[in-house]
Amino acid sequence: MYRHNQDQLIMPHEFFLPFGGQLDPNNRWVLLAQRIPWNKAEDLYIGQLKSTSEGRQAFSVRMALGALIIKERLGTSDRETVEQIKENPYLQYFIGLTEFKQEEPFHHTMMTHFRKRLGPDIINQINEWFVTEEVNQMTPDRDEITNDEDEHPSDDDENHTGSQPTAGQPSKQQPHSTPTHRGKLILDATCVPADIAYPTDLDLLNKSREKLEHMIDVMHQPLRGIQPKPRTYRKKARQAYLQVAKQRKVSKKKLRKAIKAQLQYIHRNLKHIEELAQQSGLHLLSTRQYRELLVIQEVYRQQKEMYDKRNNRIEDCIVSIEQPHVRPIVRGKAKAPVEFGAKVVISVIEGYTLIEHISWDNFHEGNTLQASVEAYRARFGCYPEAVIADQLYRTRENRRYCQARGIRLSGPPLGRPAKEVQPEHKKLARQDACERNKAEGKFGEGKRCYGLDRIYTRLPETSETAIGLQYFTMNLWHWLRSLFVFFCYMVLLTSSRKK
Repeated sequence: MYRHNQDQLIMPHEFFLPFGGQLDPNNRWVLLAQRIPWNKAEDLYIGQLKSTSEGRQAFSVRMALGALIIKERLGTSDRETVEQIKENPYLQYFIGLTEFKQEEPFHHTMMTHFRKRLGPDIINQINEWFVTEEVNQMTPDRDEITNDEDEHPSDDDENHTGSQPTAGQPSKQQPHSTPTHRGKLILDATCVPADIAYPTDLDLLNKSREKLEHMIDVMHQPLRGIQPKPRTYRKKARQAYLQVAKQRKVSKKKLRKAIKAQLQYIHRNLKHIEELAQQSGLHLLSTRQYRELLVIQEVYRQQKEMYDKRNNRIEDCIVSIEQPHVRPIVRGKAKAPVEFGAKVVISVIEGYTLIEHISWDNFHEGNTLQASVEAYRARFGCYPEAVIADQLYRTRENRRYCQARGIRLSGPPLGRPAKEVQPEHKKLARQDACERNKAEGKFGEGKRCYGLDRIYTRLPETSETAIGLQYFTMNLWHWLRSLFVFFCYMVLLTSSRKK
């Protein structure tokens, strides 16, 4: 059962405090509570509930989303987040309570259900609503831009036109028509690391072997006294692993021999589990153990194939048993050439950040440019004047796409470099490079202050939700900073007029 209550938001002075006084209306949590679109979020939230008229009363979307925002901003665990809410009246007002209560509003395990119930799609949609409204308020004439098909011809219409605009030149417009290009779109990609140890083939096989040994113990439990437990040689296998793992430098020959030994132990244990499954059944394993058994079988297949072919690469390589969806992402950075986590493409518009694409598989970020530009048009009703991106986005296909729509794509043109570069071109290239640093700054801000340096959730959907929440929280605090700057500007302007 769900009770609609987002249309009846109380004011800060109406929040009851048993020890007297009232909430500060200029507090950051109060300002954010009045700015987040709870009503729109509630419509999406209700769609995830099984029933809105039966069963226990569900927690409101303000409590669920507000608690997740608090967690990501404070950088606390689920348990500590509930304790912070319990002790702080401003946090209780932010999640929608009407009075201060010295008790937990919900159990800390509900945070996982909140992440699953909201999901990455809902979080990204709320973030998009928030950013779109803020950007439109910064440039009011965006709302006047129509989305008429006559002003934005389709690909078929462009193919029949006699001349097409070149890159950097806006398309021809009729007199007194509204502009069809406005603003700049900054694109860049990064990897958000997952909470896993740096994977090696030997460590992965050793962990698989240990988990299989524990499964054998569980499945043999009903057969104790009836038949002997299968031999796993766990002590010898552990000793063989440590002899190589403790060495600082290991030759390829020794490492290959150690991997072969662990593969043989795993192969034997998988056979034992297959035999025990026919006798006692796989139902003795927990859901987590059964899922890990399926992952270990795939790990063994991949490692055996790489060992036989003497190859270190394979498609969809599994690097973690607990998180089999994580893939190695080659970024080519000096500090970490390979990272393990989700690859995210973001767009920065007027200081606000939106997630354009996220995937656990490695992909070429240049293929996301056209979809990002069309998403920009759907949000603001016009194309951007320029797309600021690095070299990976400047493919021939993307250049033709931008040229056909009158969008300037940053970077030098194709072909042999000119002998003499015009001063205005140098200035424009430097300006684009400076503006592209805004995306790098957002990556640094997110990884230093908002937890994007390591995602601690385990499931792929909850991890994507956490990533979306962190970018949404980043946008909320960017709004607070811009509000403070505007307030300081108005104070200085008022004081100067008095003088």
